[in-house]
Amino acid sequence: QLQLVESGGGLVQPGGSLRLSCAASGFPLDYYAIGWFRQAPGKEREGVSCISSSDGSTYYADSVKGRFTISRDNAKNTVYLQIISLKPEDTAVYYCAAVPSSAPAAVIATMGRNVMDYWGKGTLVTVSS
Repeated sequence: QLQLVESGGGLVQPGGSLRLSCAASGFPLDYYAIGWFRQAPGKEREGVSCISSSDGSTYYADSVKGRFTISRDNAKNTVYLQIISLKPEDTAVYYCAAVPSSAPAAVIATMGRNVMDYWGKGTLVTVSS
């Protein structure tokens, strides 16, 4: 059973940066596409980024392009989400999720959160001055 644990969230001022981590255990991440999702208070969970297991392709939602960077280190069984130029509207609980798939990231992203098989419990990011 794959288990995912997010970390790296916290309180940051607007314009600041964070690096979120998604550490996996129980199974190698090599075969899993990984997505980052977020859920702001009172809003639905939305996908923000995805990385393929096979071709290294990535996907970003329009709202985060240019500010979020997803990467993976299979040797460490960890996926990262580097976030810069944080905005108050980035405030949310950030979740990572995994699905065993070799599809390109853009394909995974179009399938939405329901395609994901495994979820972490999330890490809270609060952007406020």
